[in-house]
Amino acid sequence: MTRVHDMGGRFGDGPINPEPEDVPVFAEDWHGRALAVILAAGFLGQWNIDVSRHARECLSPKDYTRFSYYEKWLAGLAGLLVDRGVLTLDDLRGAGEDGPHPLADKMLRAEAVAAALAKGGPADRPSNIAQRFSIGQEVVTARPAGNRLVDGGHTRLPIYAAGAKGRILRVHGSHVLPDSSAHDLGEAPEPLYAVSFAASELWVNPEHPKDEVVLDLWQSYLEPA
Repeated sequence: MTRVHDMGGRFGDGPINPEPEDVPVFAEDWHGRALAVILAAGFLGQWNIDVSRHARECLSPKDYTRFSYYEKWLAGLAGLLVDRGVLTLDDLRGAGEDGPHPLADKMLRAEAVAAALAKGGPADRPSNIAQRFSIGQEVVTARPAGNRLVDGGHTRLPIYAAGAKGRILRVHGSHVLPDSSAHDLGEAPEPLYAVSFAASELWVNPEHPKDEVVLDLWQSYLEPA
């Protein structure tokens, strides 16, 4: 079964109203501080981007639906810090022991932030899995959508695109497979493709049937059409 975060194309959540372009990057001051804490914690090296995404997906449906965007991020971070042994529940409550932390030497210092962010975290890797598809080829996504390695695990194939027919638009090379990486099973790199889907292939009554949706999908999500 899909988790609550996989909301694409779901009815009943109301219209999507894009914000005007001139709104502040952060609607509230604490949003910027939250993002800074989350990024700094990631540089401790105790998890990767796929693990952190899965942590937010694992929030209870009650919390996920009532939390704001950055509240979701902070809740996921809190869970990771405890699950990975970086902090204890007492630490989060402000009742933990004082003293130097074992990971203190990995702290991201202010003067290193710009260079660290500019470096990014590339996920392209060499792979021994041969490229199966080429640009222009028609493919069909796996159905049902789900992690084939871990029951209920992380995947980047959204439920609304399960079993849909698309066309290879671009070949990105080989990249870390999130379905494996999110569960500490190794990077398992495989070919990654930009796949274009007609709106009419994904939605029963699309407002603009000729629109296209482009998804980056791993080779194991796809079969020839």
